[in-house]
Amino acid sequence: MREPSILHLILIMAVSLLPPSPTRAACPGDDEVGALAAAILAARPATVPDLDNLEDAYCAQDKLVARLAAHWGAPVGYKAGLTGRAVQERFGLDEPVRGVLLADMLLESGAVVSASFGARPMVEADLIAVVGSDAINQASTPEQVLEGLSALHPFIELPDLMVSDPDELTAARIVAINVGARKGVLGEPIRMAGIEPRALVEALAEMSVRVTDQDGRILSSAPGSSVLDHPLNAVLWLRDSGLVLRAGDRISLGAFGPFIHPWPGLSVTVTYDGLPGTPQVSVRFVH
Repeated sequence: MREPSILHLILIMAVSLLPPSPTRAACPGDDEVGALAAAILAARPATVPDLDNLEDAYCAQDKLVARLAAHWGAPVGYKAGLTGRAVQERFGLDEPVRGVLLADMLLESGAVVSASFGARPMVEADLIAVVGSDAINQASTPEQVLEGLSALHPFIELPDLMVSDPDELTAARIVAINVGARKGVLGEPIRMAGIEPRALVEALAEMSVRVTDQDGRILSSAPGSSVLDHPLNAVLWLRDSGLVLRAGDRISLGAFGPFIHPWPGLSVTVTYDGLPGTPQVSVRFVH
């Protein structure tokens, strides 16, 4: 056998002196995710696994959703989160993140909800699109997305940040907690029949989504274009993120404006100025 050269020996010694590679975080174990699920179900602040990449975070999300589904019903769709440019930059992202909606999360307009429905409850104006056909997976524009929908609904999402200190949240941890999905209030379908599709697509971008309290005071207002330049772009992003959308899937498109902290006695109404019929959806908070 040929003796190793001096250069070979030097290289071996140099490699042996290098510092060890940093250990990559892995998908959290069942016990860790089980503890996270228990805290979420009890509406108490959770300890979120320390994750450093989105691949492991989505693995954690899959495990978490499987546990939550046993209590909150089967998956019925998806949500796009972190859809605003400013919030993406804050978390070092250049695209949104996604979560899963479960059947029992969705309430009817006018619902009465405890103001402490989660560990760190929030309120945000949103919009839900309902997939009408698998053909939506071939859409490439908001107009084509609209053709593949069966309905649009006003929607007030009631997310839960689920931690004591929001500064603890990273993009990976947000994914791991299923992007805060907990509850939401679904309004009546927006009238689409008889509306020229191009006009409705333009209205969705140009609408003003206005949040008011029980006294009519404006709590926030944002244009439709604040979600990925057009709210239906959220459907395209979810599809392109690796999902195969199916007829009946409900898609939460993203937040129009900032979070609002609920308190007992607060009533919130979201109005979509510029859409046909000026649709609304509302929720009331109690102790």
